[in-house]
Amino acid sequence: MTDVDAAPSARVRYRGRFAPSPTGPLHFGSLVAAVASYADALAAGGEWLLRIEDVDMPRSRPGAEAAILATLETLGFEWDGPVWRQSERVASYADALERLLAQRLVYPCACTRAERAHDRVGRIGERIYPGTCANGLAAERGTRPRAAMRVRTPATPVAFVDRRFGAIEQVLAADVGDFVVRRSDGLFAYQLAVVVDDAAQGITDVVRGADLLTSTPRQIFLQRALGLPTPRYLHVPVAIDAHGHKLSKQSGAAAIQRGALHSLIAAWHFLDQRTPDEHPARIGEFWTWARTNWRAARLPPALMLPAPALV
Repeated sequence: MTDVDAAPSARVRYRGRFAPSPTGPLHFGSLVAAVASYADALAAGGEWLLRIEDVDMPRSRPGAEAAILATLETLGFEWDGPVWRQSERVASYADALERLLAQRLVYPCACTRAERAHDRVGRIGERIYPGTCANGLAAERGTRPRAAMRVRTPATPVAFVDRRFGAIEQVLAADVGDFVVRRSDGLFAYQLAVVVDDAAQGITDVVRGADLLTSTPRQIFLQRALGLPTPRYLHVPVAIDAHGHKLSKQSGAAAIQRGALHSLIAAWHFLDQRTPDEHPARIGEFWTWARTNWRAARLPPALMLPAPALV
């Protein structure tokens, strides 16, 4: 095992997690992240937790969580402890927001999406908030009934080392601007919720899709502001369709067929892992192979890769 594959510390047991959103059935893109995170935990002899990220409750679909859990079970995933649900943890996010307020790190913003639609796009492809409400709400915005809460971002770099992509650095003020931690509809933003939950669950290693690579500096900034530990990060390639679009529930990505061992093998190949000498006949045999043959160092150093034609 190379250094990049080693557990975070001989004294700290590996704790990973998979955190799907219940907006539709499990598809190949989500399966890739699940396989990578589970195999990484198995190889480290650690724990693997399951969290349902339903903080954006209006986007949740009836029956989606049950379908995701059933598919994971059928494909041989075994998680430690009970399933966590973000919809049950709102009080923890509110407490974190109060701690940021006490440090004067957040402020209300009454800008509309239409008003921000023409903000400049920065080097990481996101619109940079120009600080319109940073010094108080203007008269025309102060009368609006709802306001989001934004966190003040620093002009100093936030850096970390990804286990596959190496050194990553962002200047949040220049690359993102002050970002939302609670939406104007009162729902907490993903960036805050995921930081609070990773700390509460004692997550040591986050393995997820590379579409979230640019979000990591924001999360590290929040971790530091809240006095929370920073886990190690490993981002894996995102599966895209023939048109170059990320596979997602919103784009109608096909559901994983229950019991489809070929889907696990396809995800394993997508991650450029060593092919078994003999094709596993059962799902249990696949995971036994994965436990001893997973190598993070073999992952393709790519943000996106085409999904196989038949999954």
